[in-house]
Amino acid sequence: MRFDRHRLVYLDPARWTKILGSYPAFREIPAVVDWVAAGYPLIARRPLCDDGAGLVPLGLPLPPSLGKQRLALAVPPEAILSDAPPPLLGEAAQAAPAAWQRTIDALGALDPDARCFGSLAWAHLTGLPYLSATSDLDLVWQVARADDTARLVAALVRIEADAPMRLDGEIVTPTGLAVQWREYASDATELLAKAADGNRMIGRGEMFA
Repeated sequence: MRFDRHRLVYLDPARWTKILGSYPAFREIPAVVDWVAAGYPLIARRPLCDDGAGLVPLGLPLPPSLGKQRLALAVPPEAILSDAPPPLLGEAAQAAPAAWQRTIDALGALDPDARCFGSLAWAHLTGLPYLSATSDLDLVWQVARADDTARLVAALVRIEADAPMRLDGEIVTPTGLAVQWREYASDATELLAKAADGNRMIGRGEMFA
């Protein structure tokens, strides 16, 4: 079982204690012990060599107050109840600082289907204090054509010029390739593309081929 990058995964609370039995250090963190029972998701990640055969690799990112660690776990498929995409920016906006709202409005007008991950997404999903004065706004845009991407990137440059935070994020193609919007905005002829099965360099013209 493999999930797309940034996919949220919800686990069965009845199985969580047994899962944590394989991670003694995590059991010392009360927020982690209570995580699944609170209804919070984990997030898909790439597999590691020590994850174990047949297990699903997931991450659990902690807020700055708990060390801002990203814990890596691997769970049996039968422990998974459901999965979901990252939240829409419009849904997560209520968890954002007031100073961000004007920028979020502009981004929503540009693409109402933009989704967020990172600190804002986790603040929205959990109510925990993930955001700080130095937090970025991390976004995902699904784009199908090169000309639409060019228009999106040009607008992002204009929006960020007046934004109180750094805009970060990825442009994702229909085939699942993800490219950082800043890299696409550069004059680079080769781009770093991320996918569920790893990273690779592609020519700019290959992105929507």
